[in-house]
Amino acid sequence: MTTDTIADDAPVSPETVAEPSPDELAPGKGVRLLQRVLMPRPADQLKVRTLYLDEVNSGRAKALDRFTAELAPGWEVSFATYFNAFPASYWRRWTTLSSVVLRITLSGSCRIDVYRSKADGESMHVTGAMHDGPERTLEFELDLGPFVDGGWYWFDVTSDETTTVRHAGWYAPEAPAEEPKLAVGICTYNRPIDAVAALEALADDETVRDQLHLVVVADQGNDHVRDAARFPAVAEALGDRLRIVQQPNLGGSGGFARTIHESFTRSEATHIVLLDDDIHLEADSLLRARAFAAYSSNPTIVGGQMLALQDRSVLHTMGEIVDRSNFFWRNAPNTEYFHDFGEESLRESPDLHRRIDVDYNGWWMCLIPRTVWAEVGMPLPLFIKWDDAEYGLRALAAGFPTVSLPGAAIWHLSWGDKDDASDWQAYYHIRNRLVAAALHSPHQHGGRMFREMIKHDLRFLMTLQYSTVELHQMAYRDFLAGPDGLFEGMPGSVKRAREVRATHSDGRVLASSGELPLPSMSPAEAIGFRKIPTNPVSIASTLAKAIAHNATPVEPRNREVPQLDLSFQDARWFLLARLDSATVGTADGRGVTFRQRDPKLFRSLFLQSLGLLRQMSREFPELQRRYREAAPRLTSVEGWSEAFEAWGYERS
Repeated sequence: MTTDTIADDAPVSPETVAEPSPDELAPGKGVRLLQRVLMPRPADQLKVRTLYLDEVNSGRAKALDRFTAELAPGWEVSFATYFNAFPASYWRRWTTLSSVVLRITLSGSCRIDVYRSKADGESMHVTGAMHDGPERTLEFELDLGPFVDGGWYWFDVTSDETTTVRHAGWYAPEAPAEEPKLAVGICTYNRPIDAVAALEALADDETVRDQLHLVVVADQGNDHVRDAARFPAVAEALGDRLRIVQQPNLGGSGGFARTIHESFTRSEATHIVLLDDDIHLEADSLLRARAFAAYSSNPTIVGGQMLALQDRSVLHTMGEIVDRSNFFWRNAPNTEYFHDFGEESLRESPDLHRRIDVDYNGWWMCLIPRTVWAEVGMPLPLFIKWDDAEYGLRALAAGFPTVSLPGAAIWHLSWGDKDDASDWQAYYHIRNRLVAAALHSPHQHGGRMFREMIKHDLRFLMTLQYSTVELHQMAYRDFLAGPDGLFEGMPGSVKRAREVRATHSDGRVLASSGELPLPSMSPAEAIGFRKIPTNPVSIASTLAKAIAHNATPVEPRNREVPQLDLSFQDARWFLLARLDSATVGTADGRGVTFRQRDPKLFRSLFLQSLGLLRQMSREFPELQRRYREAAPRLTSVEGWSEAFEAWGYERS
């Protein structure tokens, strides 16, 4: 039934709904499955269960399988959770559907209540029904009209006697115009166990497996997926739908480009979902992305959100944009990073109810329609970093939006255990940001981008990370050289970046600080250095002292003996800039680097950065012209086909 049905004696209100009759709840309205209601796994921690069930007013429901749960008498279990509520506002905005059908099969004595939320998080009762007796399937047809700005649908079950909830799901009341033929593309480099685990998640879910047209794995390492112990079983389950392509290490953009190329030039797939190898997959997310794409009003890139693999109840990112003023990615407006559903449920989190619009979605999970690919082409040959953001911006410019769909998600290592902006990957962060800016920045001279880059270079120099600044300068020079070397440089770029980083002590990781002498400075002596400047005057004073210190000679003893041993989180500019040397823990906690001050190198690198950034700012209009003229070739199927043939590969 729809929320437009008003009881004769009820107050006139768009939210007041008559109790439906048994005939109105009879199954038959739901035509195509959009989203299955999932139960937690037996091994899930209490915090992780909050992604599936809100059990604040009950005991722990007994999950009989992933789609069936048993509730004891007197319990009230809510499905207002990340994976089980229905993100109605996204379907209202981006699809052709005007209503959605909740189907639920019950046995026992209980009450079902359906709720919705507004964009500000306010909850409203929509409809409900009693059930008492043997197993029966009920269907509620629900209007998507009141969700222009935000809001979810969900249901609660209140049990009088032992109740079983089985095979609940959200359905479309009509078939899509066309059923997608879904391909999956996985890019992997020496992570065969993780890649096979992702394949197993696809193969083990019969409903998901039946929807797969093709699965392509771009294997770019020397520890091959086909050699993993569990690979034969998953290969048998997927059969001729599985295609493994071995090729040189071409990074994420080269690996994903291969899976896109295979899917759209050598199969009839209409959509491809790109997946990282180092993820934990909730397989129903693929069905949700596929269904959303099937009902989209126009061809749409559908992205999965990221949950934190280290803390699985945490939603790491809800959606991202590229800030055009400085051309750097950031979280989209009205979002929050690191939302923990174990601490605040969906109903307790107003910020999670308004619809979020994005520029792009990370390729940890991202669905791309063939129609979009046919119009905007292949990814840029960037190796890693910015390929997903640039593709989203290019598609948006061509009229194809990206939607980061709540409830479609994977678990992935969050950025907390990484410091890739300062290791060898710093080269790609900078060069590819510059390339993307040349293609998409609205500013002739880069806006605030170049001013921010010189500030960042100065900060890295003050924290004694000379290798990072060297990598930045390598990126500046390669960007200035123009687009012609992007394809040719892909296979050897990692080696170049690692070699540059290894020329400095801050780029060489030691197992522990125990490999060096004990620090020369006691913790008590370092108290003054650790004081954080908190106001403009103290910040300016500390900065002046830090720059002055970097012009003074280094005491010879401090070249061999670190003054302090610092943890990663304590390695701040105001502390390191006033030292001659220190060991600093790595972001993942597996080692340390020995950072040593070098006044001559500080001055030389700063002046080189300043000169290169001034040159890029001055020449940016011409660089934009060159990169934009080269873009059709760099993103063409023909260009990638020639490159794949030149680099060599093996298909099986």
